[in-house]
Amino acid sequence: MNTKKRILVVDDEQINLEFFEVMLSKLGFDVHLAENGQQALESVRRLHPDLVILDNIMPRLSGWEVTKILKSSPEYADFADTPIIMFSALDDVKDKVEGLELGADDYITKPFNFAEVLARIRAVLRSHELLGQLENREKRLHVGDATVAELSSALSKIHRALQAIEKAPDLGTARKHATEGTDILRELEPRVLALRNESDDLRKLASDVVRHASRKEPL
Repeated sequence: MNTKKRILVVDDEQINLEFFEVMLSKLGFDVHLAENGQQALESVRRLHPDLVILDNIMPRLSGWEVTKILKSSPEYADFADTPIIMFSALDDVKDKVEGLELGADDYITKPFNFAEVLARIRAVLRSHELLGQLENREKRLHVGDATVAELSSALSKIHRALQAIEKAPDLGTARKHATEGTDILRELEPRVLALRNESDDLRKLASDVVRHASRKEPL
């Protein structure tokens, strides 16, 4: 299985694409290229990149437009969490703020220093991994809370059924309450199984994230 970080570089200048492809590939990244915003959107769907490096000034769709689509369009909801580093020759604070407000994780002005770019790439990837771990933990806590709530409710119902059996005036009434308790347990079984499966999936996801984070990063 390919465990390299997959990076999509989007720029209408071929020299920039070639530069990033050579430099990032040498550092161990899985690099893919797109020449305009429309290609970028198609590549995101196909590749599911771990990071998009996106030039702002491009034909067809600008970097701002691509970022807005990825972050807010229902059609690309599955990719809304994809981290984006935006490049631009524009050094205006307003442009930087607009890019960040649209959802870009970082904004770098051209001309750039590659060592700085690499440091920012790694920082964004680490932050994204950490966010994934936190979201996974919150989901597991939610599953745990739901399990406790449902079990507590079921136990209360069973307890009431047992009390009713103790106080039953005859055998027929006792059997009726026993049946009610059995029905409660039967109804609970599929929900407990679903919660167990959900917990197992989250545990596997957490294990994958930890294993991925502990793997040696590209130098």
